[in-house]
Amino acid sequence: MTSRPCLAVVHYDGVQFVGWQRQHEGRTVQAEFEAVLERLTGRRTAASGAGRTDTGVHALGQGVGFLTDERWGDDPDGLRRALNALLPRDIWVEQVYAMRPGFHARRSAVARRYRYIVGTDDAAQSPFRRPYEWALGRPLDPPLLADAAGFAIGEHDFRGLASQGGAPKPHYRCRVALAEWAPRADGAGMVFTIEADRFVHHMVRFLVGAMIDIALHRRPLSDFPQLLAATDNQAASPPAPPQGLYLMAVRYPPDLYAEARPMQGIRATG
Repeated sequence: MTSRPCLAVVHYDGVQFVGWQRQHEGRTVQAEFEAVLERLTGRRTAASGAGRTDTGVHALGQGVGFLTDERWGDDPDGLRRALNALLPRDIWVEQVYAMRPGFHARRSAVARRYRYIVGTDDAAQSPFRRPYEWALGRPLDPPLLADAAGFAIGEHDFRGLASQGGAPKPHYRCRVALAEWAPRADGAGMVFTIEADRFVHHMVRFLVGAMIDIALHRRPLSDFPQLLAATDNQAASPPAPPQGLYLMAVRYPPDLYAEARPMQGIRATG
């Protein structure tokens, strides 16, 4: 039986998960997704994610790759409907694409975009908001946020703004194409958007933690370039809490899609 690679664009609410990646204990998005794939294909099917989101982190555009047989590979929309019929309510598949041989959800990605939401008003403590943003509840200095974000653009070694635990990494260099803060549409806080070719562990949360400390006048703006040049994270601010972080989209080379698609932004993983 011929196997065909597919890409699913997946949303999930991270509140009840210990992250994307399968763990020895705790509920994971990967395990839930693979269980449904096994029901649909009749065999164990591995699913790879473009980003290994941590406990409490959400996704509105996680790229999930897997192999399926010709039946499902020839009917991506039918596969999307079947997945959504069986997945739990806190996971939803926006789209499924048939991909060309050699596609891999993580290794083939050329850019990823994350968003971080901060609530600065008292209502951020509401149980309907607190699991989905950093309920800071304090005003911030927007010009300082903008100035700090500007330093992050370009290629840097982010070992000073990343977790040092786990297996050693070959390098910490990431190329940041976009880093900007904007007011929330409801006026209740700020939103940080960052796009890069790759991210190292906890990088976005460390970046946000440092920028928030600067915008609260807890540390000077001049610290930020020093953090980008640091060889460890000893001088870093505590990382921002996970619940404000969202994996928004993943970009792949257009020639990896089995069928031509209209040109779209990174939001549509294209």
